[in-house]
Amino acid sequence: MLRQSKILAAGLLLAATAGLSGCGFAPLYGQPGVVSSLASVDVVAPNGRAGFLIREHLDDALGVNRSQAPSYRMNLSLSENRYPRGVRIDNVATRYEYVLIADYVVSTVPSGAVAKRGRVRVELTYDSADQPYSAISAQQDAQDRAAQEAARRIELELAAWLAAGSAS
Repeated sequence: MLRQSKILAAGLLLAATAGLSGCGFAPLYGQPGVVSSLASVDVVAPNGRAGFLIREHLDDALGVNRSQAPSYRMNLSLSENRYPRGVRIDNVATRYEYVLIADYVVSTVPSGAVAKRGRVRVELTYDSADQPYSAISAQQDAQDRAAQEAARRIELELAAWLAAGSAS
């Protein structure tokens, strides 16, 4: 019985693979030059904690290769806002909404010509505690999660742009 289910599962996997190859499906990162182009983006972020976090997450997401000269330079500008939500009867907020907006401009390194512009907006909420350390920790965690999500969205936008051949 176990052997039959393994054979059936292998057959279904093979059929699904054959079906995807027939429909023209190609993975985004399978496009020639996408991965190497992503690795050649130099990220310039503003000073501050949010700038540091998003640059670190982008360097990781793009797989930046420091041993080669960059082909593109990405200049980031960030906007952060925090809105109180869930206000108690004594007018103290117990929950906050954190909004991070990252505007980016990708330019070619030799000429400085603008190749792509974009904006990503990340909104998330977090609980705030009455203890000062806990409140600071929760705010910093929200900032890190927002920077990570913004980096992921920027990476996807750049990969789609490069895969479409718009960078040529």
